Amino acid sequence: MGNATSRGRTGSPARRTMTAAARAAAKRAKRTEHVKRPEGPLSSEAPLSGPTVLVEPSADGWDDPPEPSPESLEQDPESLAEPDGSAPPPRSDRRRLTAVLGVLLVAGLVAVAVLGWQYAQGRRTEDARAEALMAARKAAPVVLSYDYRHLDRDFARARDRLTGHFRDEYRKTTTRVVGPTARKYHAVVKATVAEPASGGSPAASVVSASADKAVVLLFVNQVTESTQVSGSRLDLNRVRMTMTHTSAGWKVSAVDAL
Repeated sequence: MGNATSRGRTGSPARRTMTAAARAAAKRAKRTEHVKRPEGPLSSEAPLSGPTVLVEPSADGWDDPPEPSPESLEQDPESLAEPDGSAPPPRSDRRRLTAVLGVLLVAGLVAVAVLGWQYAQGRRTEDARAEALMAARKAAPVVLSYDYRHLDRDFARARDRLTGHFRDEYRKTTTRVVGPTARKYHAVVKATVAEPASGGSPAASVVSASADKAVVLLFVNQVTESTQVSGSRLDLNRVRMTMTHTSAGWKVSAVDAL
């Protein structure tokens, strides 16, 4: 009797294990029901609103999303914001266009300034050619003529047409050589720029010219009378005159007989 009572109170180990498992399952069911139960009372007659969608996993199971690589996390924010091949922002285009237009404007202004300077220099050179040629035609008869009866007056008029070192050389030559010789032989020299027989402009032309200097070639006829010759003598000379622009106009700075 003592052994039977003891077995009924404690039971076998297998039965004690099954009883404990049942109690644990009951507790888990209660916790699950408590979690799924919505807050507040629900009417048994009110159905749940909204469609129910069942998503079944594929045969291979659910795939976890790929984890980002360290390279992708270290990318430049600008490359993330602007993918390769995309157009630059409109503001960058406007700045580039403004810079290009500025360069073109400066280049255009420089070109206009250069062309304007070249045009002005060309006009000045053309004006110099005309003015120097006219001055040489007027200066040649004065510089290359003299009369023993009024040498001082003739030489003074000639010096007014000269400039620079040539003016000093002319004074020395006329004072030491030409003047005494002209007085001794009663020399009279009259020079004129040759003219074509059929008429027209005197035989003179500009060889080269700049804004302040020109070289003029003239054909000069010199008629000489003196006690050394009977009658008069005609000399046909080619004379090269260098003309220089001064504050008083165009002056002769050199004379060469060719």
